[in-house]
Amino acid sequence: MNPSPWLIRQPNAARRLRLFCFPYSGGNAVSFSPWQRELDPAIEVCAVQLPGRGARFREKPYTSFSALIETLAELIKHQDQLPFVFFGHSLGALMAFELARYCRQHGLPLPAHLFASGCNAPAFRSKTKSRRLHELEDDALIDALKDFNGTPQEILENRELMNLVLPVIRADFALGADYRYQPGPPLDIPISVLSGKLDKHVQPEGLAGWQKETTQELRSHRFEGDHFFINSARTEVLECLSAELQKYYQPASARQGSL
Repeated sequence: MNPSPWLIRQPNAARRLRLFCFPYSGGNAVSFSPWQRELDPAIEVCAVQLPGRGARFREKPYTSFSALIETLAELIKHQDQLPFVFFGHSLGALMAFELARYCRQHGLPLPAHLFASGCNAPAFRSKTKSRRLHELEDDALIDALKDFNGTPQEILENRELMNLVLPVIRADFALGADYRYQPGPPLDIPISVLSGKLDKHVQPEGLAGWQKETTQELRSHRFEGDHFFINSARTEVLECLSAELQKYYQPASARQGSL
């Protein structure tokens, strides 16, 4: 397994399934790293670390959605043959979806399952006016971040710290604004949609719209919380993932019982 600055993961000889996690706007791979301790050891959590954050702080963030997808596809292509699934939250859900479509189009291995979290269906986005948050002045952008409730108040009030992270957040919002949905054949893989009951940034029809992107039955899971329910309801989210993923590998408990 060749190390890559794009992936944060822990070497695991017991791995049988790889879970690629794609971050939300301004997100960092370390948000997903703790999942490794709470999931079955057979699942290898591979958190995608985009340029501009963590150890890649000095690298220029992407603002071209298509360029990012092409780069991510190269990353996927050079992994070993372990079965894998995609999980993406908010902007990350769009990354996961378009990466799966890109892989299909270019004959690359496909994920066994796609988890779209906290995100309206791509076609629904094209019907709504995009909020060009990346064009806001710093103060207005900080106010907009408060509406998402994903950044602690003490960080939002620390202007010195915010001056460091705002360029990445702004670039990620530009990345989302650059996204253009193109209709295409549905994916022949299961899609599970996760959402927060109090999330103001997704709509019922937007969540239901994911059905047109898969030939299989859409699975929907709702959790207590707002847009960042993956943090406030993390235990329930991981229980959901564990239950959905068991069909793609043999859980450790089952292997031990067969010895």
